[in-house]
Amino acid sequence: MSLTPEQKKQFRTLGHNLNPIVTVAGNGLTENIQLEVDRALEDHELIKVKFAVGDRTVKKTLIRELCAIVECQLVQEIGNIALIYRPAREPNPKLSNLLR
Repeated sequence: MSLTPEQKKQFRTLGHNLNPIVTVAGNGLTENIQLEVDRALEDHELIKVKFAVGDRTVKKTLIRELCAIVECQLVQEIGNIALIYRPAREPNPKLSNLLR
């Protein structure tokens, strides 16, 4: 699954007003973090994740690992915030950030 530049632009526009749902801190990618991100992606499809780790290379590694584990696409990374996307199996119009 690869996003076109037009899709990325649309998702960045939609993601601008979103707040981070999950924060990854000093403990890294724990199982609970992975489950919460997976649940949030299934509900909302497009979410922001905050990475409160000090080192830039560690942050980039964690973002890549998270995207691989939950099988999502990185749309944008600015500072400590990553905007990620994964289509839901059964999108709920009341919860999805794309259908509202």
